[in-house]
Amino acid sequence: MDAEKMFSSLILLILFFPFCTSTDTLKPNQSIKNGQSLMSKEKNFALGFFNPGNSSHWYLGIWYVKVTVQTVVWVANRNNPINGSSGVLSINQFGNLVLRDGYNRLLWTTNVSVQGTSTSTVAQLQDSGNLVLVRDNDKNVLWQSFDNHTDTLLPVKDMKVGMNRRTGMNWFLTSWKSEDDPGDGDYIYKLNPADSRQFFLYKGSTSTPLWRTGPWPWVIATEKTASDYEANFVSNQEEVSYSYFLDDPSVITRLVVHNSGLLQQLFWDDSDRQWKELWSAPKYRCDKYGQCGANSICSPDNMNRFECTCLPGYEPKSPRDWSLRNGSEGCARKQLVLSMCGNGEGFVNVGRVKIPDSPNPSQLDTSMSDEECEKGCLRNCSCTAFLSLNIDRKGIGCWTWYGELVDIAAYTSEGFDLKVRVDASELAKNTKKSKASLGKKGERAIAISSAAVALVLLSLLAYMWLMKKRKAKGSLEANELGDGSRHPDLLLFDLRCMVEATDNFSPTNKLGQGGFGSVFKGQFSNGQQIAVKRLSKSSGQGTEEFKNEVMLIAKLQHRNLVKILGCCIEGEEKMLIYEYMSNKSLDFFVFDDRRSSSLNWSKRFEIIIGIASGILYLHQDSRLRIIHRDLKTSNVLLDAEMNPKISDFGVACIFKGDQIQDKTSRVVGTYGYMPPEYAVFGRFSTKSDVFSFGVIVLEIVASTKNSSSYREHPSQTLIGHVSNRKQQSSAFACFS
Repeated sequence: MDAEKMFSSLILLILFFPFCTSTDTLKPNQSIKNGQSLMSKEKNFALGFFNPGNSSHWYLGIWYVKVTVQTVVWVANRNNPINGSSGVLSINQFGNLVLRDGYNRLLWTTNVSVQGTSTSTVAQLQDSGNLVLVRDNDKNVLWQSFDNHTDTLLPVKDMKVGMNRRTGMNWFLTSWKSEDDPGDGDYIYKLNPADSRQFFLYKGSTSTPLWRTGPWPWVIATEKTASDYEANFVSNQEEVSYSYFLDDPSVITRLVVHNSGLLQQLFWDDSDRQWKELWSAPKYRCDKYGQCGANSICSPDNMNRFECTCLPGYEPKSPRDWSLRNGSEGCARKQLVLSMCGNGEGFVNVGRVKIPDSPNPSQLDTSMSDEECEKGCLRNCSCTAFLSLNIDRKGIGCWTWYGELVDIAAYTSEGFDLKVRVDASELAKNTKKSKASLGKKGERAIAISSAAVALVLLSLLAYMWLMKKRKAKGSLEANELGDGSRHPDLLLFDLRCMVEATDNFSPTNKLGQGGFGSVFKGQFSNGQQIAVKRLSKSSGQGTEEFKNEVMLIAKLQHRNLVKILGCCIEGEEKMLIYEYMSNKSLDFFVFDDRRSSSLNWSKRFEIIIGIASGILYLHQDSRLRIIHRDLKTSNVLLDAEMNPKISDFGVACIFKGDQIQDKTSRVVGTYGYMPPEYAVFGRFSTKSDVFSFGVIVLEIVASTKNSSSYREHPSQTLIGHVSNRKQQSSAFACFS
């Protein structure tokens, strides 16, 4: 290039430089075109032009800078795309932000009244992600993007969902139409105008409710993260709103209404370079608004049990629909023996439930005590239910309902105690049931303990009998993979295949997470369902170690071990592909009161024998003697027929030849399932797995975690509790 051309290029670069650099402020004499952007001071967010997915249209939006996957949190012209890439953002002569296309057509504007000349306003992109239009002389905010949401709520106090009662401004979230179209979609998350303390997820222009939070304070079961966030609910004469913020500003998180109809709380995992789901709704059958109709409770579906149950004093409106597992008609009052007004009626407690909705707005009085709340509801013949609770940590609040009770869901461990009004005969019936239940608790505890001891002994005898019987089949092979060649049934999958099968590791397909990484549900193009264990980069396994583990698991073929289909090794990505277990893990059933009721003693015994068979194979009948070292109920998966399969061999150890025990300075596994000699001294053998198996058997029989405490001995575990019961039984027998 000659000197004249170089000089001309330098002049053009100098002239253009002020407009192409990324500052956080746009002034009246400046503009932003495609390829240019505003950048917040700490480089948290950028404002510029983007075209989503496979779309040919362009939009003005705000996105994260520190997230490697472009994630847009706000769109200006979401319903008026730019055809081509010639959009221009500027401040017009009236002081408003305006977006025009290449034909000078107006596509979007802030459209606020500005006093003074155009030079009196500037636009700034703040580190919170808020785009503000301010008067230059006094910095008064005239307009802000936080008042004009798209599909995302950011964790800052100034961004809210709710309503300004004075101005009538509504803050709500609206989903995109699709991944390629940020236009107004079908799903809206907003305040319910009939009740100023709860929010709804609606579908369509008819505002069909899909899910609701329930009145504040909320009870939402969420997965824990490294940094908790604090919810901020405001209800006063000025506004009613919800916002949230993080204790740890380094955590990137967002609440988003997805175009699929899910409300999701997501966080950015920088190590895996992907968004991960903390919680979402509606996710389960009972999340759906009014799943069981009026005056009923929806509980998680228990195998063959119907999820809908009528409230005390109610019966199905349509017994025929109810028998067909259709609860949409709900329940109605039973024929009353006596009037429910001054005839000895009372309240039956329904515990651990989501606060109900009602066609007639529920009433809240923050001046009543619990006793006053009950008396007040009893005096009003139209009152159907009440509850009292702490309101915003400011004292007791009394909730009362009039008319039908809608959208009640049962929680496993959280929720509120709802008092439902019943007539005198129903009250007497429920009181009698409660007394009978209390009387049987002691008998049930003794019966369970006795059965536990008997079944443990029986199971251990079965294990020993199987071991003795199979010793006749020959000794173990002592070679650890021999030639190391690939197992003929083991497939190697490429990363593209795994991305397609799991929908790009979508949070909705996530089955669980542990120290090793995450597990996702997937499906091949032929319809076969799979489980993909994606190891995190901090898992500590190198490529060779990973290959050895894959080959080890591939050579373990038994009906009570989870079958591995293949693996994926590409760059830093390491994955294991397993058969999919539709009934999740054993702990999902045995530690849940409702689900465990579907496991009769025959099925529990079958599960115990199946686990014992799998352990025996690992210890004796496989080519290698394998010590699992992390046997626990969460590592026993259940297939569609409830057959148990042992999984997760990440910390398994191989014994060679006649080796019967080993010692390690690095104890791995789960406390509560480890034998004392391993937990304290690091010594492990086949007996270590047998000890863990014994703990699992106790948990299966008692439907109680080993770590659970007992009222009479709070420091005792399940093992100690059963041991004490056994000693007491022996002492009683001797005394007799």
